Amino acid sequence: MTTKEKRGKKGDKERRASKPSANGAGDVKAEKHKVDNKPYERDLARLQIELVKLQEWVKHEGLKVVVIFEGRDAAGKGGVIKRITESLNPRICRVVALGRPTEREKTSWYFQRYVTHLPAAGEIVLFDRSWYNRAGVERVMGFCSDAQYQEFLRSCPEFERMLVRSGIILIKYWLSVSDEEQERRFQKRMNDPTRSWKLSPMDVESRSRWIEYSKAKDTMFAHTDIKQAPWYVVKADVKKCARLNCISHLLSMIPYKDLTPTPPELPPRPDATSYMRPPIDDQTFVEEIW
Repeated sequence: MTTKEKRGKKGDKERRASKPSANGAGDVKAEKHKVDNKPYERDLARLQIELVKLQEWVKHEGLKVVVIFEGRDAAGKGGVIKRITESLNPRICRVVALGRPTEREKTSWYFQRYVTHLPAAGEIVLFDRSWYNRAGVERVMGFCSDAQYQEFLRSCPEFERMLVRSGIILIKYWLSVSDEEQERRFQKRMNDPTRSWKLSPMDVESRSRWIEYSKAKDTMFAHTDIKQAPWYVVKADVKKCARLNCISHLLSMIPYKDLTPTPPELPPRPDATSYMRPPIDDQTFVEEIW
């Protein structure tokens, strides 16, 4: 084999290796690579500045924004949401992460408990899981009847079209993680006392139902990937890349202008010589351990 043929064969091999592959259950398996902290932090800081600009634009224009984050357990939804919100005003951008429905909520219209959390003008709402629980965990774990499930598949597209017609900007993300990476994150949570609370009995049960969840996700996409509110899939095997890619895409979905207010000038501090501080012994201080 000539040197040129060897190079060609090596190039073909590298190109094949660089393409993301789908595992047997339909989730995208990204090529695993390490991301250096320095460029990651630099790019994240730049994107977070843009998020502040977007926030000011949403407030100024009275926009109503809903962003849904769905995906398998340990896909990294919380990490993306945290990086979006940590530089934003919680009065404008808030997170909704609902727990189990109450007995009363179980007997009401399915979408009712989510409707109460929809944004008013000038607000952004991030759903850490959403009404799509019915198409995922409730379907797989048997928490809803077949009739309830079928009704959801029929009514959800119309419900979302109604939201869009009402002026809500609805953006839906699915964070896709491979089974190998999910298992690695589960094991890491088990051995980390600051993360073990994230590993619920439901998460443990989901490990044995990978195929069922994959089929449920495929059916969900087939019914709810609509033109008015399509699904955007984020390859999430590499957390840092997933965060940057998702935030960058979110910024591209809403045209905005830079309305960042000019910082005000601070006047000189007033003279405090006339103030007499009470005795320090009258106050209770936290012990200075560090």
